[in-house]
This record gives sequence, C-alpha cells and structure tokens, in this order.
Amino acid sequence: MFKRIYIASINPTKVNAVKKVFLDVDVFAIKVKTEINNQPLNDLETIKGAYLRASKLPIDGIRIGLEAGVKIIGEQVILLNWGVLIDENNCVYLAGGTNIPLPSTFKKDLYENNLELADIMDSFFEQKDIRSKQGAIGIFTKDIIKREDIFIQIVKLLYGQYISNNCVEIKKILNER
Repeated sequence: MFKRIYIASINPTKVNAVKKVFLDVDVFAIKVKTEINNQPLNDLETIKGAYLRASKLPIDGIRIGLEAGVKIIGEQVILLNWGVLIDENNCVYLAGGTNIPLPSTFKKDLYENNLELADIMDSFFEQKDIRSKQGAIGIFTKDIIKREDIFIQIVKLLYGQYISNNCVEIKKILNER
C-alpha cells in the first residue's frame, strides 16, 4: 500500500479534502503549474488540467490533481469538477462531480473576457478568496455544500476506483475532440 499522497495544489479546500479521505497517510501539497488556461471552459479542459497537475507530482506515491471548471449547455453556464489519481504504476483513475448552473451574467466574463470564475465570484459577491473557502458551490447552495465537500466526494470516487483497480486509458480521453 502507498505511504505518500501528493496533491497538486496548496488550496486549503483541495488539500483538506485529500486529508479527510486518506486519514493515516502523509499528504504533501505542492503547487503545480500547467499549460492549460487558468479557467478551464469545458469538461475536457478540466480533465486535462487535473491530469496534468497530477502528472507533474513526484512519482514515489499516489498523485492527485483536482480541477474546477465551467461548461456551456445550451445557453447555460455550468460549474463542474474533475479529479485524477495516478498510482505508483502510472495507472490513471478519473472521477467527476458537481454540475450546477451559474448566473447567466457570468457567461460573457468567462467566455469573452477570459476571467476566472474565482475573480468573477469575488467581484460579484464583494468578497475575497471565495475559492479557498466555500467556493461557488457554497455560495449557490447557501453553504449546504461547500467546495471542500465536492472535492471530498471526488477523492472518495478516485480512491474507490484505485481499490477496485478501475483505471482508464487517459490518452484516449484527452485526444477526443
């Protein structure tokens, strides 16, 4: 069994989610930069962001990348989340989570003005660093669900697949258009 877990983020909501799922394992938070946009604008970009984050971590343990993004369905902007776990044998596990609508007024800032959802949220709600606290999900569910909660669910899904050895061929997923 593994002795170390790396999370490709120093964001407290993501780090705490991993620590709450893997209670008796050392968790190391590492800030990782990827080649994707700061704000992924569809499922594939969000999956790619999670994968690239995880793939840049040290290989002497379990590597986890968690990513939040948005997508358009019809005219509606949707919040989404994906996670990737890469094990000691380079087997990749994939899990997605939340999909909830965001205000339609966010669409222009996200897709035309290239702003990050976190910045839009901070400005719109006149708060600071919502991404490290309850997140958009907390705001739009009146804190019934917090950002950490959605990442805990994704990490549990990843861990369950790891135990079941249900790995995916990530390159086939990432090459889809």
